[in-house]
Amino acid sequence: MKILFATSEIAPWVKTGGLGDVAGALPAALRAGGHDVRVLVPAYPALLKSFPGAAEIARPHWLGGLLPTPGLREAVAPDGTPLLLLDYAPYFARAGNPYLGPEGRDWLDNHLRFGLLSRVAAWIGSEASTLDWQPDVIHCHDWQTGLAPAYLNYLPGRLAKSLFTVHNLAFQGLFDHASLFELGLPDAAWGMHGVEFYGYLSFLKAGLQHADSISTVSPSYAREIQTDEEGMGMAGLLRHRSGQLSGILNGIDTTLWNPATDPHLERTYSARHPEGKAANKAALQAQLGLEPRPDLPLLAVVSRLTEQKGLDLLLDMAPQILKTPAQLVVLGSGGPALEHGFTALAHKHKSRCAVTIGFDEALAHRIEAGADIFLMPSRFEPCGLNQMYSLRYGTPPLVRATGGLADTVIDAADTRHGNGFVFAPATTEALLQAVQRAIAAWHDPVRWRSLQKRGMARDSSWEGAARHYAALYASL
Repeated sequence: MKILFATSEIAPWVKTGGLGDVAGALPAALRAGGHDVRVLVPAYPALLKSFPGAAEIARPHWLGGLLPTPGLREAVAPDGTPLLLLDYAPYFARAGNPYLGPEGRDWLDNHLRFGLLSRVAAWIGSEASTLDWQPDVIHCHDWQTGLAPAYLNYLPGRLAKSLFTVHNLAFQGLFDHASLFELGLPDAAWGMHGVEFYGYLSFLKAGLQHADSISTVSPSYAREIQTDEEGMGMAGLLRHRSGQLSGILNGIDTTLWNPATDPHLERTYSARHPEGKAANKAALQAQLGLEPRPDLPLLAVVSRLTEQKGLDLLLDMAPQILKTPAQLVVLGSGGPALEHGFTALAHKHKSRCAVTIGFDEALAHRIEAGADIFLMPSRFEPCGLNQMYSLRYGTPPLVRATGGLADTVIDAADTRHGNGFVFAPATTEALLQAVQRAIAAWHDPVRWRSLQKRGMARDSSWEGAARHYAALYASL
């Protein structure tokens, strides 16, 4: 089948979260299964720098509203995946985060920037396209491409079907009514059965309403977002379209995340030869200025520092964890209050707590390898990737029972299948009890080794997800 991925991010060039990882890895897995997959992504500076010879192959004209005429350039990723780079410098030649200006607020023209991305995706899937390649299915990702199914629905000449994948329902792409004209959508699109959402134009609603099929990134999250509690205002529509909604668990790049070959580690190791993990713990403690204590459990977080991730719960009870005794490592950035809180915690407990504000890919790998227990107390988590990295690195994850965390981590109480620790209520008490259970298990080497082996044996590759997506494309 011929599949067009439409995405606002693609790792390793542009990535703010799991969406970039999916767009960077899933196309290659689908291509390995024999499918012809191409990725449409804005020509951000990082991509133009990496592909200076990308030749222009088309200029989509007459896109409607205030949408400009962009260029479409062609490149090939190192893994062989063809890339279609949407080139319009006034929209995309901006440094830093693809969505935010230097002051940390959304770009005021985001509706036009990502409206253009959606419109060109629909153009490629219509009779108007001048390309010599025609997709069977356009696979759209998150709100930034949510208008593509709407354009396919409202404009003439549609040829392709559409699949809309929700990576995080909390981000909805809301803009005022005037955006309808600016984006070249007809008046008929404004209404409950169109793109309107409580007086706003919603890119996310457009995708959920008009895509031929909808998916999200774990089976549990697909169920959760149909509830009023976790549906972010979209639960009624998702229940209405439940017959077209499926949950497909993400995979991870098992070449990039492999403790047996990871170049970032002090010493590589595997499930069969786990000795190197202790060396990585010692190296991590030394790098971060922690007391060199192999006899203390080392707990870790690599995350956005937000309440969604439940890190306010962790901050509240971290002093109790450190008194257990234990050590804590945190890598991430986010809300100022949480950044300040964790930084102050580390300053007060220098030998047992280290906090790095920002992101460091190499350090993230060393934390996965050097930690004993990985913490993910998320209030909601569509899929989550770090718990899968942790399982692969023999670092049993401790998670809240939500979304993809519930689909991948089995509590250690299950002595045959357990690979981590799971708690349910989003409270400091429940989190502390789970941490105490995990630390008690860590002090039992035989039990701990069994947990590690089961986690490392789990298949987290993209192959299974690629098969599920291929079946979904075929059904369209």
